[in-house]
Amino acid sequence: MTAPYQIGWLLSANTLEALFGLECRGCHHLPPSGPLLVAANHRSFLDPPAVGTCARRPLHYFARESLFRGIGKTILPRVNALPVNNKGPGDLAAIRKALQALRGGAALLVFPEGTRSPTEDFLPARRGIGLLACRAEVPVVPVRLFGTHKALGKHQSRPRLRTPITVVFGPPLAPSEYDPGPSAASDRYQLAADRILGAIQEISR
Repeated sequence: MTAPYQIGWLLSANTLEALFGLECRGCHHLPPSGPLLVAANHRSFLDPPAVGTCARRPLHYFARESLFRGIGKTILPRVNALPVNNKGPGDLAAIRKALQALRGGAALLVFPEGTRSPTEDFLPARRGIGLLACRAEVPVVPVRLFGTHKALGKHQSRPRLRTPITVVFGPPLAPSEYDPGPSAASDRYQLAADRILGAIQEISR
């Protein structure tokens, strides 16, 4: 864990616990080492630090390519951020970097919906998450966040303090549980993405 990541982790943990009473459950489902994807629902800017705080191990994550400028170009790689161009249908360069990180034993946080949902309802899973999972052939730990939509939803300008936030980790999915294989009659990667999102939806508070 780099010094910038550790500082960020401590700040996130203290802030989320003080302002929202962050609660973490099912943390034993997260392997302490080895490559894996951590797949979560997405409702708020609070989601990445909330999952990262509860993970208790360093996570890699995607960040908009436009942020890698100025000081961001120096700081973001040191906190395990990977640049992604989210304006196109798919960023193959970002997928290659993600696969390289996973091969090095990293845990990568991904959001199957691709963007924040404006409500508490789930958005459809995006095919790219399935492609990444099937190519990486690593376990996927589903995570469901509760309360972040109310605490700081997509269209809120200010957070609602003291809104409880809960992060719940589910049992890991083996590749055989989400990957239908290359001979699948339907779209292999979309089906994998749908299965991963389905595992998140099954998690209860």
